[in-house]
Order: sequence, then C-alpha cells, then structure tokens
Amino acid sequence: MATATSKPNPATAPLPFANRIVSVNAVPHEFDLASGLPMGFLDFLAPLHAALTLRQRALVRRRERALADAHAGKLPNYLPPSVATTNSWRIELPEWCADQRNQMTGPADEAELVVKMLNSGAPGVMLDLEDSNANSWEHTICGIENILDALAGRLTYYDRKREKTVGISASSTVIFTRPRGLHLHQAGILDGELLPASLFDVAMVAYQVDFSALRHPLCFYIPKSESADEALWWRDLFQMIARAKGLPANAIKCMALVESHPLAYQMEEFAWNLREHILGLNLGRWDYMASLIHFNLENPEWVLPDRNTIPHNVAFFQNLREWMPEICHKHGMLAIGGMTALYPSREDAELNARALKVLAEDKSTSLMDGAWTGHPDQNAIAVAQFPAPNQLRARPQNHDAHPNLRPLPTGVGKWTLAGTRAAVRTVIRYRNGVLHGRGASLLDGYMEDLATDRIYRLMIAQRLNHSSSVEILDENGTPVRHTPELISRLFDEELERLLGEPSTVNSLRAAATLREARNVSEEMIKQHEFNPA
Repeated sequence: MATATSKPNPATAPLPFANRIVSVNAVPHEFDLASGLPMGFLDFLAPLHAALTLRQRALVRRRERALADAHAGKLPNYLPPSVATTNSWRIELPEWCADQRNQMTGPADEAELVVKMLNSGAPGVMLDLEDSNANSWEHTICGIENILDALAGRLTYYDRKREKTVGISASSTVIFTRPRGLHLHQAGILDGELLPASLFDVAMVAYQVDFSALRHPLCFYIPKSESADEALWWRDLFQMIARAKGLPANAIKCMALVESHPLAYQMEEFAWNLREHILGLNLGRWDYMASLIHFNLENPEWVLPDRNTIPHNVAFFQNLREWMPEICHKHGMLAIGGMTALYPSREDAELNARALKVLAEDKSTSLMDGAWTGHPDQNAIAVAQFPAPNQLRARPQNHDAHPNLRPLPTGVGKWTLAGTRAAVRTVIRYRNGVLHGRGASLLDGYMEDLATDRIYRLMIAQRLNHSSSVEILDENGTPVRHTPELISRLFDEELERLLGEPSTVNSLRAAATLREARNVSEEMIKQHEFNPA
C-alpha cells in the first residue's frame, strides 16, 4: 500500500488543461458541496485522495512517455518472465458470476435503459459512467444515483405506452459499474485540485451503497488501463475502501477491459496484480483499435482502411482474441469478447436481420466465455453462441506464448474518399450528441460511442499524416491527396448536409450545436487530442 503524501510533486502534476478542446468535468459553480454531496463523503474521500491522486498523475505521465516512445520507434512489447507469467496461480471464480455469456452495457444516466437491461435476462449488465455516458457533472451524478438505485433494486421508469411504472424484476443478473478511466479528472470537489475521475466515481458508489443488502459483492469494470502497474492502483483503491467499510480486503470484485495496445502485452501481469479481486478480462476491441492506431500513428504501413470494411476477424483482432482465453483460462478467469456495434431495429426488418446475423457470426469465433451487447433483443442470440456456463476448461492447442499483436493490416478493406467523408460525418454527429448530453448515439444502424469517435478522428489524422504514401481513392478510382484543406472542405460539406436535414432545418439551436460540433471535432484532430475524453 502506498503511503499518503501531503507535498505536491511538480514532476507528477497534471498537464495544463487550459488548451484542451474538451474541458474537464467540473462541478457547477452553483453546486453546494456541503449539501449536495453525501454527508461525510469528503472525510471518506480525503485519505483516498492523499494516497492515490499523485500516483494516478505519475501513471498518466508514464502513459505519455510510452506513447512518445512508440512514435519514436520503441513500440510496446512483452515484459520479462515474472512470478505472474511463470507460476501456476489461479483465482477461485465465484458461482454467482460463473455464467457471463452476455454482458449488456449502456449509459448509467438513462434509467429506462438501465431497467430494461436488468430485465432482459442477460447474465451480466454493465452500468456505464464512461464512454457511453456523457462526461459532465449532471450526467455523472445522475448515473451514480441510478447505479445505487439499481443495486438496491428500487430503480423505476414510467412507461408512457403502457401508462405504468416499471421496476426491476428479481433475477440473478450480475451488476457491474464502469467508472471513468484513470486518465480522466474531476474538478471542483477539492478546492484548487483535480481528483482522478476513477477515484471519485468508485468512492461515490462504495460510500453510499449498503453492502449488507447486495445480492453479490460490489463489482466494477476497470477501463482504459495501459500497464500492469496500474492494476496496483486499483487494488489499493479497492482495499482501502474495504478497510474503511470494515469489510475483508477482497470484498470488492472487478473485471478489466483490455482496450489499449500496451496492456495487451501485460494482461497476465495485470491480472496477477489484481488476483484478489479480478473475475476476468474483456477485449474492448473498438478502443483497442483506436489505441493501436494511436501507437502506430507515425507508421504509414498502419494507415487503416475504411472502418466498416475491416472484418471482425482481422489479424490484429483475431490474434489477441485467441490469446486472451488462453491467459484467462490458464488462471481460472473469464474471457469476454467485444461489443457488436451494428444495432438491431424493431422498425427495419432488413437491418434487424442483418444486425442479428452479424452478431451470431461475430460471437462464435473463439474460446471466449461471453460477449458484450447493447440491446435487449441481442441477449438470446449472444447467450446461445457460448457453452453454458463458460469455457474455462477449454485451452487453445499449440498456442504461441508470445503471439504477434501487431500484424500489419494488409490485404483487407478499402481506402476511399467516401470512407473519409463517412468518418467526418460520424465525428460531427457524435460530438453533436455529446453536446446534447448523449455519450452514445445510434448512427446509420451503428451504436457509436467515444471509442468509435476516437477511431474515426485517428483515421482522419492517419490519412493526413501519410497522404503522400497512401492512396485514398474517389468513386472513380482516382487518388485524392488528403490535405488539411480537403479535410476542412469535407467538414464544411458534411455540416451543410446535416444542417439541411428535416430535424435541423427549422431549429436555430440545433443548427448552432451542429456548427459547434463540427468545429470541436476538426480542432481535436488538428490539436492531436486523441486520448479518450
């Protein structure tokens, strides 16, 4: 356990945020901390802050150095052998989470969606305070309140069609909370200081929840990690909270997402550091793709084709999704597959059939124990793709101890101007949703959240960086040089198309927000602001 420190260390101070395009989540000026936060919470928070905030800042700095090293040619790689990779250690997977064949996910601030997910029959549900939840004070606090009500079984919503209040049905569904990632900060809680957003979110839930009334241990989903050492930060947070609550050190349980390229090389070490808490790993492949692009941004051989022409079994995904079950099953942990972005529709029969077909094909290609979905209609198909309750006894044959996690994306997909245009259109529409308080938006049949927004911004940046060495073709097969001027023109053209849509044409407010979204999105690309925010 780290000791508390009272002196700020300039070397670990957070980066200045004044020049950021996306501002830090801050408490509104009119919010009264004394009456607005739970009584006694700040006293509960103080020792956590003293022990963990400077460590978080140091870890963030390490991330920045690792990214700079990658851009200079020193890319992530496997660590030397250690007790984590050479010892025969195993966790004891509890019976209450042995079946996680589908984990449904969605923003925690939408009470109706939360209730529907919990009533869907899914073995697990992840209530999200991160990528699909707008990162603002209002939505974070609303999400935390919904999580506490869901854990207590008292969350409801009013169904206008049926003119009745709907609550949560009794079930064995395991509820996970995904806090914001370690890279994010929360302003306005402590005067003049930035808190790790992860620390604030976990502390707010853990402080207020009635542990004695929970059906299963309090469970979190750790996002956006980039090294095995970061697992020690989460371990210490969980154990400090457990001690403060008078609980056993291992009372809080977790799963963790592998959604950064560096962490893929350190999965086993990461799990070892959290062995008293961890239940499994999840391949968050859309964020993983964004991270893979980010770490290879200087390499012209890594300019990816149009996103929706990249097959789900492309080698840089498939090698990892085949290796993850080996690591997990070796140590008794669950291995969960990634999200399917194509969404079913109850109004469009053709789209619905295609979405459910893609889901079935996507989820049946590895030794994973379960999947992520985002719509109740997907649950039955996702569950049916996996043996009950899990595949912990299954191990891949003749597996490579150190598979290639960076195979070049050759021989797949298309590089087109239409793909660039689609990327531009999506980031404008996604950012427009964020400005309206939506962290996830259904766009052209795909549920797009921060991960896919990052992918598209990074893809545009790739095409700009390497315009002289990568051919991007127009509809006539003619190469089109991707210059800053071309990208600005595409942003202007796509904005005009969006302004001409019926939902916007007669609304000055909607038009103003779209224009802001267009400007913010392009400026984030210009300023290379690609970290999740």
